[in-house]
Amino acid sequence: MLERNRPLTDAERALAQYLLTNGEPSAATFLEQLPLAEVTPTRCPCGCASIDLQIKGHPEAPPGVKILGDFLWGPLESPAGVFIYENNGLLSGIEVYGLAGDAPRFLPRPDELRPFSGDPEGIARGEEAIAAGRTITHDQAFWRFGKWLRRR
Repeated sequence: MLERNRPLTDAERALAQYLLTNGEPSAATFLEQLPLAEVTPTRCPCGCASIDLQIKGHPEAPPGVKILGDFLWGPLESPAGVFIYENNGLLSGIEVYGLAGDAPRFLPRPDELRPFSGDPEGIARGEEAIAAGRTITHDQAFWRFGKWLRRR
């Protein structure tokens, strides 16, 4: 049986709205796409809670990530991150990642989030975890990619 896209849950929609409203200045322009956003059946093989989005009436966005809003949550000693991204002008997904452990298997609530730039200690711990020789996982790769994009 062919899996189909599904509507966003109320929790997914609230998270996406928060990330877009409080993210990069250009992120708010993507709010108009939210009513048309659907979650694709694609799942990350690592088992994390990341979701891919497709906008009704448009093909899936091509591969690539332009981060629109990036936030942290969880304890300072083992923070996790979440970002919403677009490609080619279309909302493309919400990615969760762990900075000092595996990527979370659930999405955060908006009231759990704090700005990425407001947690230099958590960022440093994530850097140390990677430098300690752990295998770089999917979530750590996204974290490093996101950090690289912010420096550009």
